[in-house]
Amino acid sequence: MTGRALLDELEAQEARLLFDRFDEDTAWELGVALRDAALAAGLPVAISVRRNGQRLFHAALPGASADNDGWLARKCAVVDRYGRSSLRVGEQFRVDGGSFDEKSRLDPAKYAAHGGAFPVLLRGTGCIGTVAVSGLPQLEDHRLVVETLEAFLAGQVPQRPSGG
Repeated sequence: MTGRALLDELEAQEARLLFDRFDEDTAWELGVALRDAALAAGLPVAISVRRNGQRLFHAALPGASADNDGWLARKCAVVDRYGRSSLRVGEQFRVDGGSFDEKSRLDPAKYAAHGGAFPVLLRGTGCIGTVAVSGLPQLEDHRLVVETLEAFLAGQVPQRPSGG
């Protein structure tokens, strides 16, 4: 899926994957859920969960490298700037007939509109952070984040009670 159909799906994901609260415990639990999913599948990824620019969770699994940390930073910078998933931003540029690297006028050493970084969207507030994965092809990075977010927000991933 590419083009308008992909953009519609990406917009729908962002409309439904909303948090009612997002604190340090939530970030940790989400990061652990991503780590567990990646480990179970034997995926060589690095994982980042941030709120307002502060890294609250980071993990590098076997096979991930320092390059993946660079990709995490660049993909998260796109989400921070646009408030949308890095894949959605890149796809929007492609649908509009260009490429992010050429048309955004942003330094590609600091910004990468490749799949794998998703906005942490707080209901009633908007984008307050990022959850990101790097190490797979961009659609697979994005899929891992979205599938884990869907399970997490549906309560299918165990979460600790707050206040404990």
